Amino acid sequence: MQNKLSSIAYQPPGQFEETRYEKIHNVIFDNSVEGSKVVAAEIAQLIRDKQNKNERCVLGLATGSSPIKVYEELVRLHNEEGLSFQNVVTFNLDEYYPMPKESIHSYHYFMHQHLFDHVDIKPENINIPDGTVPKSELINYCIAYDKKIESYGGLDFQLLGIGRTGHIGFNEPGSHINSGTRFITLDPLTRTDAAPSFLGIENVPRAAITMGIKTILQAKRIVLLAWGNSKAPIIKRTIEGDMTSDVPATYLQKHPNTTFVLDEEASMELTRIKTPWLVKDCKWDKELIKKSVVWLSQQTDKSVLKLTEKDYNAYGMSGLMAQEGDPYHINIQVFNQIQHTITGWPGGKPNADDTYRPEREKPHQKRVLIFSPHPDDDVISMGGTLDRLVSQGHEVHIAYQTSGSIAVSDEQALKFAEIIFKYQPENKTVKKLITDLQLKDKPFEDTIEIRRLKADIRRHEAIAALRYLGVPKENIHFLDMPFYETGAIKKKPLSQEDIDLVQDLIAQIKPHQIFAAGDLADPHGTHKVCLDAIYAAIDNLKPESFMNDCRVWLYRGAWHEWDVHQIDMAVPMSPDQVLRKRKAIFFHETQKDGVMFQGNDPREFWVRAEDRNRQTAIKYHKLGLADYAAIEAFKRYYF
Repeated sequence: MQNKLSSIAYQPPGQFEETRYEKIHNVIFDNSVEGSKVVAAEIAQLIRDKQNKNERCVLGLATGSSPIKVYEELVRLHNEEGLSFQNVVTFNLDEYYPMPKESIHSYHYFMHQHLFDHVDIKPENINIPDGTVPKSELINYCIAYDKKIESYGGLDFQLLGIGRTGHIGFNEPGSHINSGTRFITLDPLTRTDAAPSFLGIENVPRAAITMGIKTILQAKRIVLLAWGNSKAPIIKRTIEGDMTSDVPATYLQKHPNTTFVLDEEASMELTRIKTPWLVKDCKWDKELIKKSVVWLSQQTDKSVLKLTEKDYNAYGMSGLMAQEGDPYHINIQVFNQIQHTITGWPGGKPNADDTYRPEREKPHQKRVLIFSPHPDDDVISMGGTLDRLVSQGHEVHIAYQTSGSIAVSDEQALKFAEIIFKYQPENKTVKKLITDLQLKDKPFEDTIEIRRLKADIRRHEAIAALRYLGVPKENIHFLDMPFYETGAIKKKPLSQEDIDLVQDLIAQIKPHQIFAAGDLADPHGTHKVCLDAIYAAIDNLKPESFMNDCRVWLYRGAWHEWDVHQIDMAVPMSPDQVLRKRKAIFFHETQKDGVMFQGNDPREFWVRAEDRNRQTAIKYHKLGLADYAAIEAFKRYYF
């Protein structure tokens, strides 16, 4: 662990190779779990060092999804390795306003749930902004908060996350570098990102109390966490862009001891990751050549076969020219690679040479298992491919991993309950359902009965969509993975029971193809947990002989698409197939017209999906390939 700790230790400018573009020291880990453990180890070491000196350790703490794994590891270190928090004093970054402490949405609740209730910290050493302070007293309260931090000698360590606006704490765009703890209005994008936790943006507070930029910058050590590809654009702006109040996190460029800890997804837009040939000499392997040539084609707005030696040299790729020689040879090589990803036969084409096809010819009829995290991800993300697999005679199974019940609004559930009650007026269970839904306070969890109703609504929407596409009812599997079934936004950790459900189904079907959602925008979200369960099940099943003939394909959800250089199979769709996919999505009626978990894109899922598929087709066409109406894309997972 000591070697890992040193890997995130701050290095002054000039001592790490990325400073040609990067203005903040950063370290990239394979995943958020690994990164979180290393950060927790640094915090633990700081606590112990302070204990050995008989000193207090003053920590600035963050909330949100980013630090959850850090807190879990600190709790583990306390329980299993004796890490004591007796000498620790904490100051939290922020709190919604107004916000009572007992609310499940309060950061007071969050911190106790994830850390304080599980360690031996003294209650009097916990400091969290109070969301109940009268407005007339806020100014004096905020001044006192900063003075209390100063009275402890300042923060020894500040843990941060980052919002997509570039906020740290709740310091939104426009925040001044000299700002102290204060009352602030939240940016609409910040409120949109918080909406799922509040079951709708209308329930998200419009204001907050936040530690200021000046207060944060006075910390002796700062570590910022960023996980998932949704954070990649703002991470690039923060690390490589100019310091500006438009992106408050860029103020961290002035701090003498800051490290950003990223996973691979969050780092993907950094120059040294996205275009490493612009930073240093590269080892040009097949994948990097493909990535660079696609990028060059997009930069020059030329098809691949029209790229010239002048283009390669002008865009920093002379090293590739020196290694490979003739640019036309490179162009042909990459063009063929991309062309070979295109197939109208996602299950393999019978009686055809499959040397350069993404899927095998045999067996002609394959057993296909499509995992869908929610009951609509299958048709939204790969509805055209699903339709093609069924029409081409494959045995297609769909496994819905969760019920998706929390995405059904109370209004929708009430509508269905009232319809049932019309035909069964003596049904006491339905009558109670109606009463519970009418009286329900939104922030609280659904009752078991309400969850069952909402799950049944989504279940039958999925059955109707698959009936339209020709999937037999006996091939539809509802796993209802336990981690999801809490009736609230917060889920339980992935358990062996969850993994066993996935593993048993794979073993039962013995598929030749597995399709799974590889959308990792939120590393703590349902898609990621569902994918982790699939990966774990596959690892356990690897010794089985049937797995030797199984290929795994990853699709992405309604939020992101694979970059062209990442795509291993591209399935084109005709205009008629686009319309069939749209109609299949329409069967998921509760997820239309004001869907609860809209994200930052106000468009309906079918519109997003069609636009994403159309844009992928346009990208292929601009590279010099055929002009298709739409393309669904997949990346192969090798196990």
